[in-house]
Amino acid sequence: MSRIKKILRYFLLLVLVLAVGLVATAKLGYRPLPDNSQRPASQRFAAADTAATLLGKAVAKETAAHPGLTGIFPLYDGHDAFAARTVLADVAERSIDAQYFIWRDDTAGHLVFQALLKAANRGVRVRLLLDDNNTPGMDGVLLALDQHPNIEVRLFNPFMQRQQRVVGFMSDFYRLNRRMHNKSFTVDNQITVMGGRNVADEYYETGVGMAFADLDVAAVGPVVDATSQQFDQYWESAAVYPASAIIPADTQPAVLDGTPRTDAATQAYLKAVAASTLMQQLQQGDLPLHWTTAEVISDHPGKGLGEAPKGSHVLDKILPVMLGAQQELSIVSAYFVPTQAGTDLLVQLRQKPVEVKLLTNSLSATDVLPVHAGYARYRDNLLRAGVKIHELKRGAAVAQPVAFGPGGSSDASLHAKVFSVDRKHIFIGSFNMDPRSADLNTEMGLLLESPVLAQLLEDALAQKNPVFSYELEWRDQQVLWHSHEGGATYTWKSEPDVSWQKRALTAFLALLPIEHLL
Repeated sequence: MSRIKKILRYFLLLVLVLAVGLVATAKLGYRPLPDNSQRPASQRFAAADTAATLLGKAVAKETAAHPGLTGIFPLYDGHDAFAARTVLADVAERSIDAQYFIWRDDTAGHLVFQALLKAANRGVRVRLLLDDNNTPGMDGVLLALDQHPNIEVRLFNPFMQRQQRVVGFMSDFYRLNRRMHNKSFTVDNQITVMGGRNVADEYYETGVGMAFADLDVAAVGPVVDATSQQFDQYWESAAVYPASAIIPADTQPAVLDGTPRTDAATQAYLKAVAASTLMQQLQQGDLPLHWTTAEVISDHPGKGLGEAPKGSHVLDKILPVMLGAQQELSIVSAYFVPTQAGTDLLVQLRQKPVEVKLLTNSLSATDVLPVHAGYARYRDNLLRAGVKIHELKRGAAVAQPVAFGPGGSSDASLHAKVFSVDRKHIFIGSFNMDPRSADLNTEMGLLLESPVLAQLLEDALAQKNPVFSYELEWRDQQVLWHSHEGGATYTWKSEPDVSWQKRALTAFLALLPIEHLL
């Protein structure tokens, strides 16, 4: 009977939320989604058509010497990752296709906006595809960009209520709960940058606020056109709308002149980026690449409306690779919620036996408490099965360029999404090991057959984990957190470096029936 009462309470709460949403929607003025069937059509330029560009000429000799292979350059450092995007935009001649979950109008975001505008002023066609969940307050900037004759901005699963977005969630939750988490930046269909980074200060070591430890790669070769193909597929998908059809007609466009802001923080950041090794290599056309076989893996864009074909999810493609591990599976996941099914699969791997290692955020380092609560529910069973777990410490200053690190921020969090199998296969992308990535959001990444990069990941974890993360142990029917510092080991019996209130809130969140949303 108690279970029936609980279900009834959830049902009544849902009805109440929907009723409030409908009333608020009516009061604020309902705006239906516009017809997107009349969008102007566009598609990628063929690589052969851009072969005469500066980038085409720069990569031609190397790609010809490695037929069928992809050239990879890992971007560990935030300054290098930022430089890759802005320098490529500066040399673009035909096209820039950018697809992101988050793009803020902060120091880093504004600078990349300016780089796109400068490219468009030179005649470069710019297509900017953004998830609309993270664009509050940016309508003026997006409108100004979209009004440029060489720039088109489109929004994935847009909010029609631009100011009161919570009302949109209440009235259209099924659609708006599904987001586009993909991240790619492709120039002239000759080189692409993809991985875990969005476009905002916290991903590029601007020295302001939270810093995310993350990983991208710059790539040339066949995966570039594959990335462009998936961009075209999303660009024309049913969940995507022209920004001009979504942003209210009375919106005042922002003033964009193509020049960086003159504030001290922006100027200091530009100097730091100019000093990066990658900046010099890009300018000199001397970027060292690792050549390997690679495959772009992405969700069908119909997933954003709950209409993806069966078997088309990223998880459908990467899970067999993970379960094929014979000796070792290493997972780096910022937001790790394995669910019971995932926990059972990892336990089965341990019984082969396969060594399973995990690096995720500690409670002190995470920026999403409900996700940590979802992970903590399964932590005991994973440790009991022999899974080796490390949790990144808050403010970990991971040295470059060996590992994934925020370079000394006092408030750092892991954001990378990587796994390697048997030190041979490695996946780098946007996919978190959680239900949201598996079932709700669209995702993408690169699956590489590269013992070199896989070994680099293992070396980074072996070198940095003891210093910058807590080593977890299951002993005497409880979890212990060990920190190795200055030759000494310190141990905690509860989540370290957090208040009891935060622990209590996390424990409460773990009781809520929200795992499918995490």
